[in-house]
Parts: sequence; structure tokens; C-alpha cells
Amino acid sequence: MTLDVSRIQARVAELLAEYAIPSASIGVLHGGEFTELAVGVKNVETREAATTDTVYQCGSMTKTWTALAFMQLVDEGKVDLDEPVRTHLPGFAVADPEASAKVTPRHLLHHTNGIEEAYGDPGEGDDVYARMVENIADAPQVFPPGRTHGYSAALGYAILARILEVHDGARWDDIMRHRLFEPMDLTSTNSLHEQVDEARAATGHLIRSLDEGPIVTPVRHLPRAFGPGGNITSTSREVLAMAHLLLNDGMAPSGKRVVSAESIREMLRSRVPIPDPHMFGPAWALGLIVCDWHGETVYATDGSTIGQNARLRLLPDSNTAVVMLTNGGPRESFHHKVFNEILADLGTVTIPDPPAPDALNLDLSRYEGVYERPGTRYEVSAEGGKPYLTLVLDPTQAEFLHKPDRIRYELLPVSETHFLMPPADPLEDTRTVAIYDFTNGTAQYLHTNCRVNPRQS
Repeated sequence: MTLDVSRIQARVAELLAEYAIPSASIGVLHGGEFTELAVGVKNVETREAATTDTVYQCGSMTKTWTALAFMQLVDEGKVDLDEPVRTHLPGFAVADPEASAKVTPRHLLHHTNGIEEAYGDPGEGDDVYARMVENIADAPQVFPPGRTHGYSAALGYAILARILEVHDGARWDDIMRHRLFEPMDLTSTNSLHEQVDEARAATGHLIRSLDEGPIVTPVRHLPRAFGPGGNITSTSREVLAMAHLLLNDGMAPSGKRVVSAESIREMLRSRVPIPDPHMFGPAWALGLIVCDWHGETVYATDGSTIGQNARLRLLPDSNTAVVMLTNGGPRESFHHKVFNEILADLGTVTIPDPPAPDALNLDLSRYEGVYERPGTRYEVSAEGGKPYLTLVLDPTQAEFLHKPDRIRYELLPVSETHFLMPPADPLEDTRTVAIYDFTNGTAQYLHTNCRVNPRQS
């Protein structure tokens, strides 16, 4: 089946207006053929149209790129995924001596290392990842290595980047260009914001209300500390070049081998369970999320910066990849609607609906408590026999977003450990929450949006 590009463009335009997202650039790789389209404007102030050459920030999709470069080190026999990080960074240490000796690259790739992201201010210099590794000597464990899954926004992949730097004798940014961007003939993909062609760059937008509409983000790019985990910018077509590697055993669209077939297979098959399987998928592979769409295995890699978002879905069974880059949101319901329009046109499997709540008789005292990480606090309580979650926002953030600093949500049970969290305002989607690990009689962790928050009281 072929894609009805005109129909998809019209439908995307409707959805962009409905969700107050300025633009979207979409790429489809299906049966070896590339299709691209763009809708909307790069900046609501200039009203300049977005095109398929517009460059967007990819956010945490960067982690998949970093994972691919790291697997090249594996191909070269320079690293082993299951040897301690200390093998390559002898001074590597965190507050817990056992974790210091035990953490491996696989833990970092899987987000099961458990190290709190307490890396201080490492600056913006070329030594940023070396400084991050030095700065975590006193970083506590959120959980013991391998105990559960807890997403690491910056630190885990910065440690991987530092291992790459030590072996290659170069900074991570140059390593990515030498190992991936140049061999793949990617001329629009960069890791440093100063390398981005501003004339082609999309501007990020935030939305505080539908009446106000999207506003230009006050923060144009993430700090350099997020580099290996979040700072790559690219176009939809060049993201699909990365997807091509994953769908074709490490081969670039040009036919050049970039990563070994064995390393690609290892990236796809090495998995750990995600405590909240309903938001994205039931497992995490090496730099990829593993989804279950009606019994078919689909891989995902997503990213968000402050006002830009990237979503990529890989469907190996139909040799298909779909990417969408936007300069507003994130809204998962928007991405789901657009992807399902495209996937239905192609005759492939589509994204399943979220689970329905179930009338369960739960002992709510086992869930009640405070679950907290630096910068994030959730309070779970019971009232009238129903569970509720209160999200506590930083007052400055709440003021900027025009939100109260305490937002209360009802939790609708799906199982004994999983809940739906309906939106509190029209700018939100229904989210999912896992509250789990009753080792000590009460839940020890709250997991949502891939982040884990340990019980504090």
C-alpha cells in the first residue's frame, strides 16, 4: 500500500491547529522507499513555513545515536557490555561502593544503573563529560543497580560518552561526526547548537493555554551536559537514515555498513522490563523502547527538549519506520493520531488504545506516601476509598506555566500495580502510573513517564 500524502498533510494540518502545535516534519520509510512531508510554521512570530529540510531538536532520541556509536566500540572489541565501567574509567565512583564497582555499560544503556543525577554544574566546555563523571563521587543510589528501570535523562549516557572519549581520544561531538554522521552522509545532523544553521532551524514553543496559543520558548537549547542524551538536531529524512540502520542490520541507505549486524541484533534483543508498560511499552532495549502493538513487536525512540519533540517508530515486521519532529507539545495523543493515520494508510499494525480501568478492591494504605526525586515530588493519598496523586511543582515553574503548584489527579486502577491518571486540564493527555515493589509491605517506587521515584515516607 502507498501513502496518500495529500490526505495526510490535510489531516496533520487539522491536528496541528487542534493541539496548537506550530509545525510537524514527517518522514516515512516503507519497503525501502522514503516519503517526506512538512506542515506548519517554524516560528509563530516570523510565520516562516516549515519544510522537509527544517532542522528540529531530537531530545532523548539522541540516546539511540550514542548507543549506536557505543556498539561500534563493542564491534571493535574495545569494550564489553557487561564489564564494570571502572574497566575503562578507573576513577569511576559514586556514593555506594558496591554500585561503583558493579555498574556496567549495559546498566547505563538500559537505564538500570540507579545513580541519582547529582552531577552538579559541569559547565559548557569540552571536558563536560569528564567533569560529570568526577562530580558524581557523592551521588546516591535511587535504587541498587539492576533492581528496576529508572530513566536517566543525562547522566547515564554521559558516562557512555566519556568511555567513547577515552577510547577515541576525542570529544563526544567529534566522535559522533566521525563514527556516524559522516559515514552515513548526514549533512544536516549536529550535536552542538552553534553548528545548527539558524536559517533552517525550527524554534521551540510552549503552550500555557489554548486561548493564548503557542509561545516561543525562553530556553532555546539544553545545556551541553545533556549532549549524549539529548542534544542532536536533525531532519526527518536523516533520522530515517538512522532508522534504516536498525531495520537493515547496521547498513546505511547508501549500502555502507556502519554497525555490525550482531550489534544491531543485541540492541534489539537485550531488554529489561519497564514498571509502567502502558505509556510506551513493556521493555527497554539498548537505546530503544520495546512496544507491543497487538502482539507485534515495535521499537520506539522519543525525545523532548523545551518546546520541541521527536518520535520514531520502527516496525520490523513490515520494514517500516515513521518519524515525526515537532516544535510544540509534547502531546502523546497528537502523535498517536498522526502515526495511526499514516500506519493505517500503509496497512500496517497501529498503536493500541490504553487499557481500561478495572474495579479492584485495593488496600490503599499500601500505596499512600510521598515519592520523590530532586525536582519532582508525588504524594499518593486515599479519599473516599479512591486513590489520588498530587504532583507538587516548583513555584517558579508553576508561575511560568500558569498552573497551581499542587495538581491533584485521580488514579484509576488497571491492575494491582498500574493506574490510569486522567488529565487535570485540556492541555494534558491521560497518563499511566506504576506503583510497585511491595517488598516491605508498602510500595517502594512510583514510575511514570519512564522516571522512577522512590518512597520517601
